[in-house]
This record gives sequence, structure tokens and C-alpha cells, in this order.
Amino acid sequence: MNVATISSKFQISIPKKIREQLHIKPGQQFIFIAKGECLEIVPRRDIKEMKGLLAGANIQNVRDRSERK
Repeated sequence: MNVATISSKFQISIPKKIREQLHIKPGQQFIFIAKGECLEIVPRRDIKEMKGLLAGANIQNVRDRSERK
């Protein structure tokens, strides 16, 4: 288990093992998403990196806005 402690300035260091596993670089930005009692930290990506992300996605049976509750 990787554990980190929040400093008095509310800063946190990402453990080295995690940084290496996820190829995290200095200056990289992240988005913080609160989900109930959990905190999800997601790398912020440039829109250019998203090109082709949904290539080959199945668009059959996609609900229309009018079908949503």
C-alpha cells in the first residue's frame, strides 16, 4: 500500500512507485474529482491527445436526450 501525508499547506507528494508506474512528470496537471468520501485524481490531457480516443466505438443503441429520465 502506498501512503502519503498532507502537509500543513495541504500539499501531498505522490509516492515514487506510483509516479514511475504512471509516468508522472514534474509540472503535469491533474483534475480532482470528489466522489462521495473518495477523491479521484485524473491527469489533465490536451485536446490533441484525445484524437482517435473513440475510434471504432459502437454507436448502436445510443439513447437520445428525450429518452433520458
